[in-house]
Amino acid sequence: MSRHKGEIHSGTGGKLPRSIWALGFVSMFMDVSSELVHSLLPVYMRNVLGASMMTIGMLEGVAEATASITKVFSGTFSDYIGKRKLLAVLGYGLSALIKPLFPVANTIGLVFAARFTDRIGKGIRDAPRDALVADLVLEDMRGRAYGLRQSLDSAGAIAGPLLAMAFMIFFTGNIKAVLWIAVIPAFLSVLLLMAGVPEPEHAEKASDSGKRLKLSDAGRLPFHYWLVVTLGTILTLARFSDAFLVLRAQQLGLAPGLVPLILIVMNVTYSLFAYPAGKAADRLQPGRLLLPGTALLVVADIVLANAGSPVAALAGAGIWGGHMALTQGLLSKLVADTAPPDLRGTAFGIFNLLTGGALLLSSLIAGGLWNSFGPQATFIAGAAFAALATTGLCFYRPAHRP
Repeated sequence: MSRHKGEIHSGTGGKLPRSIWALGFVSMFMDVSSELVHSLLPVYMRNVLGASMMTIGMLEGVAEATASITKVFSGTFSDYIGKRKLLAVLGYGLSALIKPLFPVANTIGLVFAARFTDRIGKGIRDAPRDALVADLVLEDMRGRAYGLRQSLDSAGAIAGPLLAMAFMIFFTGNIKAVLWIAVIPAFLSVLLLMAGVPEPEHAEKASDSGKRLKLSDAGRLPFHYWLVVTLGTILTLARFSDAFLVLRAQQLGLAPGLVPLILIVMNVTYSLFAYPAGKAADRLQPGRLLLPGTALLVVADIVLANAGSPVAALAGAGIWGGHMALTQGLLSKLVADTAPPDLRGTAFGIFNLLTGGALLLSSLIAGGLWNSFGPQATFIAGAAFAALATTGLCFYRPAHRP
């Protein structure tokens, strides 16, 4: 692995640097905010604003696809200027500034505008932040680093719905009042990022070398990188927006005030297993984690398709979280491992663009199937795509490390 000036490294078997912990808590606070909103927004759109399932699926898919498109440009730009933290601050800051629009939105158009802008902020920050994680640790610690960030991120995703439930009780079901609470952790996230994470200086940055970095440089990304992207894209087709998990729980009779439980259960398993899975990823061949991870998604979809009660839906959500723990941090590690250091931001941007496009398609398909054939068809289709990804993994061979 080539080293950069100003990078913070830790040796094999050592502790992760404080900056990685800080990035994890930055993700946690923003996820508290985002999941507090996200756990209530589908119900608000459906019950209060009267949006159809197709509209919700389209809104979720377009918002996430927008984030993914933005990630390509922010990732490439971070490679060019060598200022990953700067772009991360801009992205987190935009998401924090837009949070007050959610509680004042009284039409689907305003909800869409808020969600759209929030996801642009996510698009600006995610690729530079993910590349920054790889910049701050040695290659043989990346699994742990990404696992820790995912684990803390998921802890925030647990706290957000819990706070949503608690404040729904406190405010006697006033969703708009609860949405105002999301503003506080969003701004805490930005302050922590500014104070607790350094900006590494990159020896290979294009602006220093006189090189003009452009999207066509993606041609230098190796075959095994594109294989990781293909697997991640197929997997995302099976993993549509988790708004459909929330709506499935409500459709099975879970009271609106308890609907955030579905995300809590999912993220408990995600948070518990993400870091151990990351540690395992530093030692094991990727297929040993990805194969059981995709198999768990097949099981989760089957459970959710056949669920006859809220308890069964919660069980399916828990299995879904196990799948996320085994796959998401590992996919990030594989992107970092297979991309040249000077194209790391670009690599994460392209990966997120294609998986985001798959998320848009899968969310539209999920909403259309739900409207036309019911929720069972949505999750059966998800199981079929997950089975396809599992089959593809049987042919995956990791790149040989130099």
